[in-house]
Amino acid sequence: MRPSKKVLTLPLRILSIALLIGVAMKILAWPMATEIMFFCFATVGLLYGYRFWKKPTKQFMDYNKLIMVSFWAVNGIFNLLDLPYTLFFQAIIAISFILWFVLEGATYFINGDLKSTNKSLQLLWNLAMVFGTLAIISGSLLKILNWEYAISLLAMGVAIVCAYIFRDTFVGSGLQNDDSNNGEYQL
Repeated sequence: MRPSKKVLTLPLRILSIALLIGVAMKILAWPMATEIMFFCFATVGLLYGYRFWKKPTKQFMDYNKLIMVSFWAVNGIFNLLDLPYTLFFQAIIAISFILWFVLEGATYFINGDLKSTNKSLQLLWNLAMVFGTLAIISGSLLKILNWEYAISLLAMGVAIVCAYIFRDTFVGSGLQNDDSNNGEYQL
């Protein structure tokens, strides 16, 4: 059984990279950070809505993901514009995320690993993603505390996560097995 081709995957991944760079720019207090983030949040919300609309069959999890992404995008815009009621959006995001994680989350991550033909290389990339995420979090917190190497750590984390997303977008198909009759069953 082959999964259906998802619409607009590449633009959504590129927008996630741009949003990540915009967040780093906001932390570093660079100009145009708010505008970049606003554009990314608005475009992700619109593109994901269009992606949902183009999906031929919709199930409960599809509606749940639409609610989660839409409210995340609106929450991001409300936070950027300092508008009230962001707590309402965050509560809806939390509920939909918990629903997604309980109903589909673990299998989503497990199935992604079963498709890989080079498991050690995939493991290294996943470790790099975890390290990059931790570097972003640590660099952000250390920047708030005005520590010496905070910007270097933040920049390194953003570069690693962007490289992971680029690799997953443009080279990811080379790491997956094209033979669907390999005898392995996915959960």
